[in-house]
Amino acid sequence: MIIGDVGRIALWLAMLVIPYIWIVSIYGVWKKNNRLIKSAKRAIILQFGLIIIASAALLTLLLSLNFRFAYVAEYTSKSLSVLYRIAAFWGGDAGSLLFWLLVMSIYLFVVMLVRHEDEDAYKPIVTAIIAFVMTFFILIVNVMANPFATLSYTPENGNGLNELLQNPGMTVHPVNLYLGYIGFLVPFAYAMASLWLKKTDASWLAITRRWTLIAWLFLSCGIIYGAHWSYEELGWGGYWSWDPIENAALMPWLSATAFLHSAMIQERKAMFKTWNVILIALTFMLTMFGTALTRGGMIWSIHAFSNGSMGFFFMLFVGILALGSVVMIVWRFSSIRASAKLEAIVSKETGFLLNNILFLGMLFAVFLGTIFPLVTEAITGSQMLVNGSFYDTVVLPIGVLVILLMAIGPLLAWRKASINHVRRALLWPFILSLLATLFLALSGYRNLLALASYFAAFLVMLTIFLEFTQGVMARRQKTKEAIVLAFLRMIRKNQRRYGGYIVHLALVIMVIGLTSTGSFGQKITVNLKPGQSMSIGDYVLLYHGLETDFSHGKIDLKADVVVYTGQGQTLGLLKPAVTFYENGQQPATDLALYSTLLSDLYVVLDGTDNSTQEALFDVHLNPLVSMIWLGGYLFVFGAILCFWPERKKKEIVEHNDAKQALLQAINDIEDDFAMGKIDQPSYQMLSQQYQKQMAQWDDYDREERVKIEQMLQDEIVRRLEVNRV
Repeated sequence: MIIGDVGRIALWLAMLVIPYIWIVSIYGVWKKNNRLIKSAKRAIILQFGLIIIASAALLTLLLSLNFRFAYVAEYTSKSLSVLYRIAAFWGGDAGSLLFWLLVMSIYLFVVMLVRHEDEDAYKPIVTAIIAFVMTFFILIVNVMANPFATLSYTPENGNGLNELLQNPGMTVHPVNLYLGYIGFLVPFAYAMASLWLKKTDASWLAITRRWTLIAWLFLSCGIIYGAHWSYEELGWGGYWSWDPIENAALMPWLSATAFLHSAMIQERKAMFKTWNVILIALTFMLTMFGTALTRGGMIWSIHAFSNGSMGFFFMLFVGILALGSVVMIVWRFSSIRASAKLEAIVSKETGFLLNNILFLGMLFAVFLGTIFPLVTEAITGSQMLVNGSFYDTVVLPIGVLVILLMAIGPLLAWRKASINHVRRALLWPFILSLLATLFLALSGYRNLLALASYFAAFLVMLTIFLEFTQGVMARRQKTKEAIVLAFLRMIRKNQRRYGGYIVHLALVIMVIGLTSTGSFGQKITVNLKPGQSMSIGDYVLLYHGLETDFSHGKIDLKADVVVYTGQGQTLGLLKPAVTFYENGQQPATDLALYSTLLSDLYVVLDGTDNSTQEALFDVHLNPLVSMIWLGGYLFVFGAILCFWPERKKKEIVEHNDAKQALLQAINDIEDDFAMGKIDQPSYQMLSQQYQKQMAQWDDYDREERVKIEQMLQDEIVRRLEVNRV
């Protein structure tokens, strides 16, 4: 009991300390009192220690199987391995909320420690916003979902963790989701602080860029791991069912992806300021909305935690945060209206604008489908779920347009693109992609949406290959380096750009897998007696019979199925099973999987007759599922490359928003000209314009200006000499 009491007291004390942080921080900013702000910093350290103590106490109780505590008795048992006792920390409602608090506490502590420019102005407001959000969670944990609540007696054993959650993927899937969800709180807090301080340049984006990328990466990993868990554990043959809780993770991913792209425009061109504040606020609101769906049981889902009243309080808190965000945006709207305008319809800036619109279109469609049961319940008194055909009809076509934009975007130059260059650059990728798609159509693949997806994916892969090839050639022409060295140094010079291309490549590889399984997968439901066989695709399955295992309070009923090729070659033995539990827990399906790079043979035991040994099987043949998981690994690599620290250019120093945008614009036209995206007259015209703008810099920037002017002149001369040769 002592450990539990320590955890309980730590949470009570944290309920006093956390509100103190934001109250004192705001009051200190208002009164310009540094003593109060320093006091809030000390409170941040204290809350961090208290939440760590509470988390360690719960973990100790779970590992020691102290069944006197209700949470331990509910989610652990004597037969549960150490790994899943740890996973039980976030396997239930109360524990997962404490885990949320733990992650927020760590993030708040790190925010306080990380140094950056103008931190004295930003940090008191940022930490106040984070602490305000934490206040809601600490209240919920203490009042409605305390993990240290005790039972009136000590049971002999616990209920154990749900069998579906006893999967290695589930030890990382929720953790990644939480790290992603909560991670967006930091850029949201900085965005609101920038509005409060009226610092609406790109400085808050620069401060939070890695925070945003890391949160986005964690959320992406959480979605991928969740899909993999669904595929391997739920036994329905798929990995994404447009379940409301799945959608709740997808929606902030869509808005965050739009934000990541849109933020680049503000950093480079001082545009899209309003877009960026709205997108990051929307992203964090959607993470909280998804949490409300998960906790409140407002919509049925296999992933939901409970059907309690907690969802109402979450939705109320989301409403408070949304109202506060809207007030801040309206209050500072004049400051975030970008002065720079789009200069041409065909440009990279326009491509990013279309990207925002398409992502929000998908988001809106998913949101409508997700809340539709709530709308019908309000009108008719009963919920009506939207099936997958709605999303396939509305969301997927927009997704194809996004993929097409991914193909065209890299070929566009900043400010104003050469239409002739885009046409020339797209010609061969377009022809080759069209030929590949026609080949698939002639081979019997007639689903129009699937063919459009394949065409778009092929086009992206070819244009990315073209972009890498042209980049290497341009660098070799300038430096005379070997191909491999030029390739590596090209990526190192601009990790964000080429890391982004790798992410795009990973996504289209995943799209090929998703399209193949979704459109061309096969399913057969068959009842077999021992000795009977069935065929699917190029496989033959021979059923031998059932075997029964008794162990650890459960009964495993397994079917022996031998897999052959159509030519009779033995490939392996599969043992799909159903597990029955003595404690009355719902039976669990243990599917069997035969995987190759080209397809998955997915066998589920759906029913048995013990007297005759007959068995009912659901057999799926899913083509190219491996592309989804391989694309996921490549996605992670590309995302890490995007936020991996780059070497600082010695000649580049800190500048205000306009000067930083000008410096970036100069680098952009140099790259675009070297790769042929803009012609020589346009390059000379733009460089002259930028030199005129630099001429207006003050004496402090004169040395910087001279260096850049010389760089531009040298590049023009070099290109002229190359053209003469």
